[in-house]
Amino acid sequence: MTIPHLAAADGTTLPAIGLGTYRLNGSAGVDAIGQAIRAGYRLIDSAVNYENEGAVGRAARSAGDVRDELIVTSKLPGRHHRYDEALTTIEESVFRTGLDRVDLYLIHWPNPKVDLYVQAWRALIEARERGLVRHIGLSNFLPEHIERLVAETGVAPVVNQIEVHPYFPQQEAIDYHRENGILVQGWSPLGHGNDLQQHPVVVEIATALGVSPAQAILAWHVARQVIPLPKAASPQRQVENLDVFGIKLTDAQVEAITALGRPDGRLSDQDPAVYEEF
Repeated sequence: MTIPHLAAADGTTLPAIGLGTYRLNGSAGVDAIGQAIRAGYRLIDSAVNYENEGAVGRAARSAGDVRDELIVTSKLPGRHHRYDEALTTIEESVFRTGLDRVDLYLIHWPNPKVDLYVQAWRALIEARERGLVRHIGLSNFLPEHIERLVAETGVAPVVNQIEVHPYFPQQEAIDYHRENGILVQGWSPLGHGNDLQQHPVVVEIATALGVSPAQAILAWHVARQVIPLPKAASPQRQVENLDVFGIKLTDAQVEAITALGRPDGRLSDQDPAVYEEF
């Protein structure tokens, strides 16, 4: 299955969908991630705090000839934002994966009250220059944080991974990133622990298109040029989630799903302006 790619301002391209791996760890995680790679996934999302870089790395190492097509991702935790600690943590990520590099490395959260994210970004820049990682980006950063990083380092991220789903569509943020040539990845793209896939609007659109509610939601992400990162362990769900690029929503259908957004739409009230994760 051929997956389209999206390009950042600097020419970096990423697959238009990826695999979320939170809680896919141990031998079962290796099996699930390996199956996803065989199904066609090439963007594999992980993080130090997921405690599964080893499983992701083992699955990637077992991928054979497609290893060079993979974008193996990890993320720096807030407890290691200090420059020296950040560099060591990135080295450890590479060691844990067993790969010669991590393809995409992100700062997981800005933790603005701690105010060390500029140090962390400088460490990611150094790690890229040393060949520890290929591409660098952010996760859960607000425009004000991004603008500070660019002002102080001159280096822009290729991607920012943020919470995006129909109850929290983030249209203003998506517009900002597009204007600045920064790709957007969406975490929890199908929602989590809520009734999103049973919502009458989603069900009606899915029925009209002859697809599942999950596929309709993922097609909505694709239409908005957001890279969704759905997590799935079962082969059937993995393939279903991947098979969305032939689904064409009308503008009215995209708008109808976007209109499901709520002021309190965040899944866990994790506002990057105040939320801290270590």
